[in-house]
Amino acid sequence: MLKGKQSWVFANKPVILAGAAVGGPFEANGLLADDFDLLHKDLWLEQESYEKAHKLLLEEACNKVVEKANLELSNMQFLLAGDLINQMTPSNFAAETLGIPYLGVFGACSTSMEGLALASFLVNYGGANYCLTGATSHNTAVEKQFRYPTEYGGQKPPTAQWTVTGAGVGLVSNVGVGPHVTAATIGKVINMGLKDPFNMGGAMAPAAVDTIKAHFNDLGRDPSYYDLIITGDLGEIGRQVSLDMLKEQGFAVTDQQYKDAGLLIYKKDQPVLAGGSGAGCSAVVFYGHLLNEMAKGNLKKILMVATGALLSPLSFQQKESIPCIAHAVSIEMGGQ
Repeated sequence: MLKGKQSWVFANKPVILAGAAVGGPFEANGLLADDFDLLHKDLWLEQESYEKAHKLLLEEACNKVVEKANLELSNMQFLLAGDLINQMTPSNFAAETLGIPYLGVFGACSTSMEGLALASFLVNYGGANYCLTGATSHNTAVEKQFRYPTEYGGQKPPTAQWTVTGAGVGLVSNVGVGPHVTAATIGKVINMGLKDPFNMGGAMAPAAVDTIKAHFNDLGRDPSYYDLIITGDLGEIGRQVSLDMLKEQGFAVTDQQYKDAGLLIYKKDQPVLAGGSGAGCSAVVFYGHLLNEMAKGNLKKILMVATGALLSPLSFQQKESIPCIAHAVSIEMGGQ
């Protein structure tokens, strides 16, 4: 049901039956390598182009999560997925291969939680028994579109972030055992007038704060309700900005409680500048690492807040500022 102005509460508590994460060689050397189901040794994935490799990441994650749940692709009613490439071509082509009724979702790097919120809505209200949902990105494919081809060797400022090569997918169902999706808060587009595509974290931070505030206000909760509040890919700059903003506005969020997926995935000696990013960033961290931590009993209640910068090469060329959004999903063990 609708709760407050922009939140849903899922009375039937959809279950995340399984999650799967697939990554590339840079992720294989990162902090969360053990939480991936499959890691590739090179960025090509034995494909003819980076875009085809991008497509394969999503296909592999979908196949793996269905296998982990002891089900078949034919059992899946819907696939909700997206990426950053023009018109979500990798996800569209992957959906063709997988043969599952498909709802393409674009929220830039917020896509992972937009998809999970919508899949949970479908399952909660009887629209499906099994939904796959996820997001994917590929470092060199995304860099080629939004910045410069890697081969160009363009220099990046310290505020820039490293696009994750990976796909994270979850299987949401109305039956089974696993973490429950109990609520979701759909974000508003927030534009603070920033235009620098090399400072996505700073641009997205106000959107993250706006959605987190709405979530607490709509549901009558405070930060202490959650073991972990984690943003998608604000990186070092954006995380600190959003943390300061929340504290200034009276929300008692602690440094230890408030994390960012872009700061968890890589090691300090990896040259990622301000941290990881990309539609696959929050997806692989959540559907890999965080679900594993919940299964181990280390986390019981998570607020996952995926953040997205809704710019395009065209909007940048026309000197537009960057509209941003964040979607938050509450995931709880036992659905309490």
